[in-house]
Amino acid sequence: MPAYARSVFLNVPFDARYRKLLNALIFGVQDCGLVARCALETDDGGEVRIDKLYRIIEKCRLGIHDLSRTTLDRKNRLPRFNMPFELGLFLGAKRYGEGSQKRKSCLILDRERYRVQAFCSDIAGQDIRAHNNDVADALAAVRTWLQAALPGSPSLPGSSGLFNRYLDFVQQLPFMCRTNKLTSHALTFLDFRELVDAWILENPR
Repeated sequence: MPAYARSVFLNVPFDARYRKLLNALIFGVQDCGLVARCALETDDGGEVRIDKLYRIIEKCRLGIHDLSRTTLDRKNRLPRFNMPFELGLFLGAKRYGEGSQKRKSCLILDRERYRVQAFCSDIAGQDIRAHNNDVADALAAVRTWLQAALPGSPSLPGSSGLFNRYLDFVQQLPFMCRTNKLTSHALTFLDFRELVDAWILENPR
């Protein structure tokens, strides 16, 4: 499968409270034979952030967009709209792009299925999946979406099987970190993705 067809753009929160879901999404994408990508994969101070987003979105046919952090910031009482903005970029690339860009497919997540209607009614007609801040629900949503988005692709693990494999990985992660001289609570996006790939290689389905 070409790199574009296998690449999944993760437009999700990066704060500590979301880390368990972020890690699960990375694992789920990689264990389904795809490649998770996001803005954290590069740290080039010379590249404007919006240009980085344009570049990554262009190279990804698939996208996971979590709008659950579209809430009022406690400090300034204003909402954070980064995730809806990046979803708009992805949908714009699908609508106005050419060739393979028109084949883009995305999964839109929120903590509650119909909450998005209160702050972004323009996409209220689209199918929003609820993860309920629960890893198992998030992985099930990813697996169901990929099954429909990748017709004719090799069989995907079942939702419960994917969740159980993630639990096995999490249990072994501290040992893997020690072996690779890494600190588990300070793993970068690329560190974590590489550890996931190493575990999958050692534990094929």
